[in-house]
Amino acid sequence: LSVPWIDPCSMPGAFFWHYADISHFFQLAAVACLTCLLLKAIQLYQRKRWMTNVLRDFQGAPTHWFYGHVQSLKQEEELANTAAWAKKYPHCHPLWFGGFLCFLNINHTEYAKAVYSRGGRDTASYVSMIVARRGLLILNGPKWHQHRRLLTPGFHYDILKSYVTLMAESVRVMLDKWEKLIPEKKSVELFEHVSLMTLDSIMKCIFNPSPSLLCRGNSYIQTVLDLSVMLHKRILMPLYHNEIIYWFSASGRRFRKACRLAQHHTGILYGPSDPGLQILKKRRLDFLDILLCARDEHGNGLSDEDLRAEVDTFMFAGHDTTASGISWILYCLAQYPEHQQKCREEINDLLADRDTIEDDLGKMPYSTMFIKECLRLYPPVLLVGRELSAPVTFADGRSLPKGFLTSLSIYGLHRNPEVWPNPEVFLALKGFESQTYEKRLSENCIGQHFAMNEMKISLALTLSRFELSPDPEKPPVPIHLIVLRSKNGIHVYLRKLC
Repeated sequence: LSVPWIDPCSMPGAFFWHYADISHFFQLAAVACLTCLLLKAIQLYQRKRWMTNVLRDFQGAPTHWFYGHVQSLKQEEELANTAAWAKKYPHCHPLWFGGFLCFLNINHTEYAKAVYSRGGRDTASYVSMIVARRGLLILNGPKWHQHRRLLTPGFHYDILKSYVTLMAESVRVMLDKWEKLIPEKKSVELFEHVSLMTLDSIMKCIFNPSPSLLCRGNSYIQTVLDLSVMLHKRILMPLYHNEIIYWFSASGRRFRKACRLAQHHTGILYGPSDPGLQILKKRRLDFLDILLCARDEHGNGLSDEDLRAEVDTFMFAGHDTTASGISWILYCLAQYPEHQQKCREEINDLLADRDTIEDDLGKMPYSTMFIKECLRLYPPVLLVGRELSAPVTFADGRSLPKGFLTSLSIYGLHRNPEVWPNPEVFLALKGFESQTYEKRLSENCIGQHFAMNEMKISLALTLSRFELSPDPEKPPVPIHLIVLRSKNGIHVYLRKLC
């Protein structure tokens, strides 16, 4: 078939003008896009100039004009470079994630106190990329203070004491699994088992769910790991710092899908609630019950959206950080047998012929100091980012303006020789006695006592049942994926004690 040729001059007038209108529309759209790009380029240039001017008094490592320090923050190199920077720049230094996103990276307690020990609450920075709902972790201002006041009763000593039995139950289930693995005469990878245990524990404490719901833990843990990997890749990809570019990218779509999966998991556990009716039927109040009943001085409680945001926050932050801490503590027990033995002797003296540790968590001084030293060398959270809500002036006279980004490098601070002599050395008993842990900045984390209880219980019950030794063929390779993990897992050998 042949297509007849149409003479444009013979086209009807209406069609010709319609064609001209479309052409004119695309021309205007192109001009509008170019204008937006030009304005964005000017904005980025002005921001880069502002940041460069602010940081003129702060020395730092050489940086690439587009990638910044991203090339030095790849998985295998990040922690080594972080420790090297802490030694070379013991107070602070600029850290560029691309050409237009910069943090003042803090490596010293005095600088950290100037930023993080003020009365106000600064805005959390990159964490908001992964926590879609605005919970306590990323709130600021009056709403943060309101949530903090309402949530604090849920972490009262008496409330936490009621959770200890639940934590011990979850730990014993994990240890029973390990007993079945011993005959295989292979090292056990800890992180996966410990993650399931901490998730099981926090689900019991927050929701007190049925056993059928607890079985969903594997999928949730995998989703959290996927989110951590995707967030780490986004931070190291300068183009993905732009919300629009990331939103339309394939990575952005996968990230939103993973967020929906994580929220769906907590949504199933949260479920529809009639607080008064449900709470009356329970023998023990869980954390969600306390949140539902919480009221401020004006009689206002948390909205349903706020409750879901806090549940998401505690589920995400509560199990993953604690799993990291416990896994590295158990690794240190295997790595330092002399400390393992002293901790076991202390536990055995406490337990005697009992198999319960619930009433003795405050009577473990050596084990507590051992845990703190493990957390110094292997901190679960390596970085705490903030956007300043007010200007800051440091003791040496240097200052930062409102709106500038800071990051507390916990890993760098703990390996700073100006703060810790011989920072790479695990402190022996003499070091425990001579070092003052007040030198370490302690962020006032609302869940720190909850996490410490779980770490003590895990250490005590594990040592009462097993002897741990390292697997020399599979040494861990620490990497930063939101929390401190190991690229190849954390492997130890277990031997059942008589």
